[in-house]
Amino acid sequence: MPPPPFGLLMPPCSASARPARHWIAVASAEHARLGRDHRPAGFMQVCHGRVAPLRRLAAGDCVAYYAPSERFGTRDRLQAFVSVGTVAPSAPYQADMGAGFVPWRRDMHYAEACEVPIAGVMDELDFTRDRRGWGYKLRFGLFEISADDMRRIADAMQARLPIADAA
Repeated sequence: MPPPPFGLLMPPCSASARPARHWIAVASAEHARLGRDHRPAGFMQVCHGRVAPLRRLAAGDCVAYYAPSERFGTRDRLQAFVSVGTVAPSAPYQADMGAGFVPWRRDMHYAEACEVPIAGVMDELDFTRDRRGWGYKLRFGLFEISADDMRRIADAMQARLPIADAA
């Protein structure tokens, strides 16, 4: 199957000796878009700015942002994937957002992608097979998924990512 015509093919990164891993990060759409649209480079932050989850990532890992809501702290359900990309070859760093909030971030290379509701791909994803309990994983803010799930999400978002075939 040829790759989708939309989006940019993200270059694989050789900064890490281990194979790329695949992750879902959870944040409001507003917060995920801030990181995606930041210039000159995109960034990600998770779990209210904690550094430990970011240290689990390596350059070249693929990350898709899932947004349960449009804005943080509201009940306006969105339940969509809003951005996807690869982790840049840099270490976590802190950024001063004012009012004493200095979260940890990680630089990202985001792909051009369409936002898609999870309902459209839910039946195809391994991590949502348990219909009653799949949402529990979202509470952790960052969790690992299979390469196949990342490929399905990226395809639905019409994004081109360097996803290796499952062994």
